[in-house]
Amino acid sequence: MCRNIRTLHNFEPPATKDEVHAAALQYVRKVSGSTHPSQANQEAFDRAVAEVAHATRHLLDALVTAAPPRDREVEAEKARARAAVRYGR
Repeated sequence: MCRNIRTLHNFEPPATKDEVHAAALQYVRKVSGSTHPSQANQEAFDRAVAEVAHATRHLLDALVTAAPPRDREVEAEKARARAAVRYGR
């Protein structure tokens, strides 16, 4: 599950709220071992996703780097090339 969490730092434009939420959701799914929590656990699950997303946003806002921002399209193309080599497409 966590393989879907992508690096969010140092991109132009910055990571969106949806990207941060998606990463938080994947993290909570991995830690809890559940992709769909029961009704009894839904509130705790949703609260954990919100808290992780909040902490992630604070982290991204606080990080500094001297490196130039990365381009999402260039990084996506690199990932496609790695996948082609890995999976033989």
